[in-house]
Amino acid sequence: MLSDRPALRIGTRTSPMAMAQARTVQRLLTERAGVASEIVGISTTGDQWMGDLSKLGGKGAFLKQIERALVMGHVDIAVHAMKDVPGDVPLAEGTAFAAYLAREDVHDVLVVREGSKYRGLSEMPPGTRIGTSAVRRKAQILKHRPDLHVDRIRGNVNSRIARLDERGEFEAVVLNASGLHRTGLEHRATEVIPTDAMCPPVGSGVVGVQCRTSDSGIAEALRLLDDAETRTLITAERTMLHGLRGHCNSPIAGHAHVTADGQLSLRGMVFTREGGRFAYAQEWDEPARAAELGAYVSAVLLRKGARGIIDGIPH
Repeated sequence: MLSDRPALRIGTRTSPMAMAQARTVQRLLTERAGVASEIVGISTTGDQWMGDLSKLGGKGAFLKQIERALVMGHVDIAVHAMKDVPGDVPLAEGTAFAAYLAREDVHDVLVVREGSKYRGLSEMPPGTRIGTSAVRRKAQILKHRPDLHVDRIRGNVNSRIARLDERGEFEAVVLNASGLHRTGLEHRATEVIPTDAMCPPVGSGVVGVQCRTSDSGIAEALRLLDDAETRTLITAERTMLHGLRGHCNSPIAGHAHVTADGQLSLRGMVFTREGGRFAYAQEWDEPARAAELGAYVSAVLLRKGARGIIDGIPH
């Protein structure tokens, strides 16, 4: 019984957003499972490196140390933003995601520098500098506004907004709405970008909780945190991602949702880094066939040239 053991150790990155995610898991463990827990912050290579993530092996740089701590028994569970979990690298052997928390807002939002006279992307004049950490965002911004100048900006949400305000090198940055909310900065958003103009990344707005498969008691407790609809959405999106075999530098977007008539919709996109070429697919199926839908959408994208786009991007 979990009640007979010490508090569960929750492993997480040390960024403000990651710590906020871990605190949410901690609260839900108390409320739903009656389990005490403590948060163990782990500084990852991805957090320490401010250069191009592809030089560290992509988003997996955020997971390696946390997974290692889980496998070696230094922590009991690991908390991840699912958008940062790569699709071309398997989970550590003997681990699994026992819970996906209910999906939060998937929209990307525009945050302008303090004092800016602009509020939305459509108002920005040609040549305006926009900052983003994601090649997915850069590709989609340039697809709609090739006249803008989009540059990489790394760091956690707080540091990116501070850099925006203090240095004046960017007019605006594009960030995730749920990330702003978790860090108490939602008031800084000046425009919510529709998903048909900015398709979210696979796993957007979802927190996943990973544990060792041998710890059946912990897995059972975590199942009380699991959101069934979110698991369906993640299954569709990540099956598509696995089918595309995209590397860390691939601008791949994917968004599943349940329609008003109960169908599961999945939209997938693969872009060149500047948005000049792209493959697009959207299909529907029953929610119980989430994996089949994800596999089908990836196959459609591959038939439309996604493999050539992915292979043509250096990594």
